[in-house]
Amino acid sequence: MASSAEQASDDAISAEIQSGLNAEARHINPKYFYDEYGSQLFDQITQLDEYYPTRTEITILTRFAEDIARATGRGSVLLEPGAGSCAKVRLLLEALAPACYVPIDISREFLFAAAQQLQSEFPHIPIHPVAADMQADIQLPDNLDGIPRMVFYPGSTIGNYTPAEAVEFLRHVRRTIGDNGGLLIGVDLQKDPAILNLAYNDAAGVTAAFNRNCLSNINTLTGANFDPERFRHIAFYNESEHRIEMHLESDSRQSVVIGGQSFDFKESERILTEYSYKYTVESFAQLAAEAGLHAREHWVDEHQLFSLQYFTAS
Repeated sequence: MASSAEQASDDAISAEIQSGLNAEARHINPKYFYDEYGSQLFDQITQLDEYYPTRTEITILTRFAEDIARATGRGSVLLEPGAGSCAKVRLLLEALAPACYVPIDISREFLFAAAQQLQSEFPHIPIHPVAADMQADIQLPDNLDGIPRMVFYPGSTIGNYTPAEAVEFLRHVRRTIGDNGGLLIGVDLQKDPAILNLAYNDAAGVTAAFNRNCLSNINTLTGANFDPERFRHIAFYNESEHRIEMHLESDSRQSVVIGGQSFDFKESERILTEYSYKYTVESFAQLAAEAGLHAREHWVDEHQLFSLQYFTAS
């Protein structure tokens, strides 16, 4: 039998999903992609030929690790929201020599396994994994008080927020790092739409499986009865809004029950599951400035596909 706390959590998730599906433009929060299987699928996506962001960002990190360390400083408390497999931070740990690394992720089992593996590779760096939503307020050990904080947010996840939501998230980062901290963030750049459309419609169908997995995860969390195979993966670049849009499209008329409420879907009716906004270096710096963050340095690849940008609070 579920505890009262577990029941309250399940009810809150059901209410959030119901709210999104009752909206005029139906939507699901992209955080529901990420159960353990979803995290594994996303790791597969990052290895795909079509998906340029991960390998391009890794190229930037590898090439500029020492330059990044000189710009950001060494010995900080390094926090990584949405850390997942902790793959990219490996490229920076030696150069940054943090006082402590704090990976944060909603998928507890996946996170702790990754942190344990990372600790075996870097035994001289304290690692303190935290299973939490990436916008949660994180309690750090007392011995880390007073040490400058740096948030590492790779992977262009910031693009999943609308610009207004991105400003709110960056304000949260600003509060987290305090007056003497910094932010190193991956930002996907505007480019040829053909490159973008291929990146989100891979031939192997991994992104499609990842998209549909949010429905399987919602079934597990709420007892809903989505049939993921009855929804098609749709992804395209909206040039006027500078964003990729991912949707799930019903393949027929059907009904789904979530938390005791029934939702009817028409054939070809869509649920929005993700935005991925693309920026220029300048437009993102302007966005960050609204959150009280100041652009200091940025690094890009030779083809201008992707950027790493460094900001400080003062």
